[in-house]
Parts: sequence; C-alpha cells; structure tokens
Amino acid sequence: MVADLRSVVAALPQPPVAVGASLGGLISLLAEGTEPLLAGLALVDVTPRLERTGMQRIVAFMTARPEGFASLDEAADAVAAYLPHRTRPADLSGLARNLRRTPAGRYVWHWDPALLSRSREEFEHDVVRYTAAARQLTLPTLLVRGRRSDVLSEEGARWFCTLAPHTRYVDVSGAGHMVAGDRNDAFTDAILEFLTEALAASTG
Repeated sequence: MVADLRSVVAALPQPPVAVGASLGGLISLLAEGTEPLLAGLALVDVTPRLERTGMQRIVAFMTARPEGFASLDEAADAVAAYLPHRTRPADLSGLARNLRRTPAGRYVWHWDPALLSRSREEFEHDVVRYTAAARQLTLPTLLVRGRRSDVLSEEGARWFCTLAPHTRYVDVSGAGHMVAGDRNDAFTDAILEFLTEALAASTG
C-alpha cells in the first residue's frame, strides 16, 4: 500500500497533503516517515498506539456478515445498529461506495479480508515501524480524534504528540472513530484550516 501511495504521489505535479483516516492514515504515516513525499499529513483517529477493545469491535462488525446483505437498506440497518449515536441517513449513496455487488447480487464490504490474516508478531512489528516513522515527521502534521472514539484514546493521542511535538491536535466532541461521518462540520473546519496552512508553508 505504501508503494501504491508513492506511485500516486509521483504522478502529481507537486507534493500533496494526505488526509488519512484509520488505515489510510497509517499508510501515509509509514510512507512519509521512511522517505518524505508529502506537503502535509492529517491523521484521522489513528496513531501507532490503538485500543485493542475498539479494534476488536471493528473487526467483529466487519466480519459478522461474510455472506453480505440483500440490499443497501439491510446494510444501513446493520450500520445503524453498530453506530446507534448516528442518525440513519435517508440517502444511501455514500454507503454504496463502501460496498460492492457479488455475482450473486449480494452487497459485501469493499475491503480485503486478508488484512486480518496477519499474525500477532507481524502486527507488533508494524507498530514498531509506525512509531519509528512518527519520530521522523517534520512536515505540517494534524491529528484529529473523535472524543467518543474507542479506537484512539486521549492517552494515545497525547503520546503521538510526544513523538511528533509539532503536531496540531484537534479533539472533536460528539464524534467516534468515524469522525467525518459523525461530525462532518467540525471535521471539515479542522481539515480546511490545516490544508490552508500546510499548502502555504509548502509554497514558501
């Protein structure tokens, strides 16, 4: 995935600012921390130190329906049960982008189950790599946490800020791990402010 990101960046006219939520944030962190390529990095509810309980809850949800869903409405019901604090959307087009149709016509999550095949030793090695990458960050960095998140704790966020002391930290009230979906207004405000400053810094 890091190689994929590097290929995309290489095709752009200038270094971009990466906004990475969860796994996307870790991939961006690892890429930048091993060989600088970005103008700025925004991490959304993710650092090298994550809470096991929250991660297990995500895995349980994503693997609970391997057969998929008969319709978008059925998938939306499952999401609503998983995120009871969030209003169930009337427009399901956003949800549709996270699903794909199987030849049998079922809706399944658009992700690779092989991500869960990694051993505990491999996972712990990844944490070491992510931590080392964080210590190498010198570019404008933003960390956005959902205050209700059970994936990234306040302690985990503050710890990251000791690894990269120049990091700007934003704690979004009323949001869980899916910050943009829970509080898109606050999330967008934080990202736009950061993008403005990061791009200004990159152009001198």
